[in-house]
Amino acid sequence: MSLDVIVIGSGIGGLTAGALLARYGKRVLVCESHAIAGGAAHSFSRQGFHFDSGPSFYCGLTPGSGLNPLQQVLELLGESLQAVPYDPLGHYHFPEGTFPVYSNAERYRQTVAKITPQGARELEKFEKRLLPLYESLREIPTIALRADWQIIPVVLGKYLPSVLKLLPHLKTVQASVGNVLDREVRDPWVRRLIDLECFLLSGLKAHGTIAPEVAFMLGERSRAGVEYPVGGSGAIVDALVRGLKRWGGELKLNSHVEQILIQSGKVTGIKLKNGEVINAPVLISNATLWDTYTKLLRPEDLPLSYRQQSLETPAVDSFMHLHLGIRAEGSENLTGHHVVVHDASKDITEPGNTCMISIPSVWDANLAPEGHHVVHAYTLEPYEGWQRDEGYEERKKERSQSLFRALERVISDIRDRVVLELIGTPLTHAYYLRRYQGTYGPAIAAGQGTFPGTQTPISGLYRVGDSTMPGIGVPAVAASGILCANTLVTPQETAKLLKI
Repeated sequence: MSLDVIVIGSGIGGLTAGALLARYGKRVLVCESHAIAGGAAHSFSRQGFHFDSGPSFYCGLTPGSGLNPLQQVLELLGESLQAVPYDPLGHYHFPEGTFPVYSNAERYRQTVAKITPQGARELEKFEKRLLPLYESLREIPTIALRADWQIIPVVLGKYLPSVLKLLPHLKTVQASVGNVLDREVRDPWVRRLIDLECFLLSGLKAHGTIAPEVAFMLGERSRAGVEYPVGGSGAIVDALVRGLKRWGGELKLNSHVEQILIQSGKVTGIKLKNGEVINAPVLISNATLWDTYTKLLRPEDLPLSYRQQSLETPAVDSFMHLHLGIRAEGSENLTGHHVVVHDASKDITEPGNTCMISIPSVWDANLAPEGHHVVHAYTLEPYEGWQRDEGYEERKKERSQSLFRALERVISDIRDRVVLELIGTPLTHAYYLRRYQGTYGPAIAAGQGTFPGTQTPISGLYRVGDSTMPGIGVPAVAASGILCANTLVTPQETAKLLKI
């Protein structure tokens, strides 16, 4: 079979690009190194417990509910997800007490007002500064966008009134959300709250996070509401794979790409670990930029200065992961999301200080055996210093203790309930997901650079995923897949598909 496109990696960015190109009529092959599709969003099972490996927080998964680019793609593919809405979306556990977080913006501010009335008023001003940006952006659907110069006539031709509405907010588009924070919020409690929410979004605090990312989060959370897909993140991956295959695309698992083949500055195909060569004129790498440029390409394939500059991109730390199967008796009022900050005197970005917890069997009981829950807890952990030596198992246990302490804030007798325990380290992350140092993506602070685009200096080679514009998170990586796929077809083909 002659191919039009090969996608390397079946993360959400790669599957989105591949499935959308198949929908356009391209002959697409997705090669995945692992035995399971999904990349950092794959699900896995042990002893009847079904775990999400990464993302666990979703908005706008049901048709017409919001701006989520992932939902826009699924709709075009003829796929859909069953999702369970919930509110409160979770609880933040600070050293001084526990705070419920609501999707409903008014109820959220009322809860903040019980702690700091002035802070609640400032939070409302902060939100009012950002939400017009969300409202302007929502009129320009991501599914119609592309990553080349032809975006200009598309946007000006189809969405000019929306562009004009966006013009007053251009400064905010380019700004750090920290700038908005400094203008609108003085209350230290609310400033810490916003820093925490930015960290959960981007891995960086407010001054490092771009304003549109927070505007999108606030808008989706309050307008579309928070949902959990029945079946977990694996259900999202399955829907994308179904869409890929429905439109004639192919997924090849256990197919590790060893090298991207380049001839005279152009892509010719790939070589698999087993020696098989597969040819195609276009390749899309869903690997990180570091893995693409050091493991899949030879140094001489890229311009020296471009390669060097790309590899100097800072990376977000990796994580410690704790996946547990626990007995559920006596936990009927449990909520599904929790964030625990252990020590107010330490920075929230310090490894082990801020712990994220997800208990998705609260919404989908089929994820665990009857009478049990699945638990996923994680916290930042640097890759440096980790090695599989004789002290590895002991260090795993030691570094997971902050996660157990965090879980004790939610379920006090958690240690007595455990029937299955899996501890993941940065080495686990790097090995199973084949990600550079187990990272979740670039740590590009607002105002200090932008995420790289989908194109590369090599003709026919494109990139998608969380080290590509627009960045980290499920909506962002789905958007990167859309931008890439649309760039590989004409604006007329996109308009025909979207019927615009």
